[in-house]
Amino acid sequence: MKDLLANIENWAHHNQPFALATVIQTWGSSPRPVGSAMIVSKEMELAGSVSGGCVEGAVIREAIPLIEQGVSKRLAFGVADEDAWAVGLSCGGKMQVFLERFLAFDERTEERAAWEKLRHCLQHNEPCILLTRLQDGPGHHTLVLPDGSSQGQAAGPQLLAAALQAYGERRHQVAEVEGDPYFIQIFPRRSRMIIIGAAHITVDLVQLASLYDFETIVIDPRGVFANKTQFTAPPDQLFVQYPAEVLPGFELDAYTYAVILSHDPKIDDNALHLLLPSQVAYIGALGSKKTQAKRVARLQAAGFSEQAISRIHAPIGLDINAKTPREIAMSVMGEIIKVKNAYL
Repeated sequence: MKDLLANIENWAHHNQPFALATVIQTWGSSPRPVGSAMIVSKEMELAGSVSGGCVEGAVIREAIPLIEQGVSKRLAFGVADEDAWAVGLSCGGKMQVFLERFLAFDERTEERAAWEKLRHCLQHNEPCILLTRLQDGPGHHTLVLPDGSSQGQAAGPQLLAAALQAYGERRHQVAEVEGDPYFIQIFPRRSRMIIIGAAHITVDLVQLASLYDFETIVIDPRGVFANKTQFTAPPDQLFVQYPAEVLPGFELDAYTYAVILSHDPKIDDNALHLLLPSQVAYIGALGSKKTQAKRVARLQAAGFSEQAISRIHAPIGLDINAKTPREIAMSVMGEIIKVKNAYL
């Protein structure tokens, strides 16, 4: 839904009611992942996709009367399920779609509160979890924040716990809580890449990370590198300080990816001592196998366990026989995307 925010806000602002279709479950080779969304207006204007074309027509037919009625409906598609809709997926998989009039057009205070908080979070890059009760009839939504607070429909402790667990797992999911089915949709903040060391590889990596919508943070206490490096795409933030002076100011969580590139053990280890005990999703360190062996010895001497040290991806990046800084940056970006998408 996040990629449809501009359309959603525009249609909502102009009081143009529409339906939201969301992929909530898939089996086999479904063409679109869980969480994919499409919006449909009464005039049959479309944005987004739930299948790449093979079930959109059926979804649109269901959406038009639903917009007027202001209700929700769970739809099933597949070729092998006799109880599902008679619409075949070209890939042979199965999927479920939840179709609902968008909550911004609901007159109930709780639904409007959930929408306003969701809109605020998406606009300001703040993480949140949207809970949608999967039952035919009027919509039922709760917007939960990582601190456990919520807006919208009332949510009991079990439902809040399920939402926070899904947030920690980084995975959209369907869960049954106290007898009711819910779709738990995760809206994390923008992925963050922290790069220790400003070098040739850093220039290309920052450019690639920006292309894939990562927030980029470059840290290097060596002013000659940090201030003199010519970035094609400038990082979002640049710090001419040691990592230990900067990293405590950031949330080192599961949506953060750290890349160690300085070639200086004093700087690299300064960062690793804070990153290894953290919850960051990825830690990669530049250097040969010999360099990594020396790094491991230093970390062991500092008291880090083998399990903690094993979190480091080194040599860094996917093995594509990279030679140039640009190729190395590509291999690192590929490895980070691989880790990030393992949770989708």
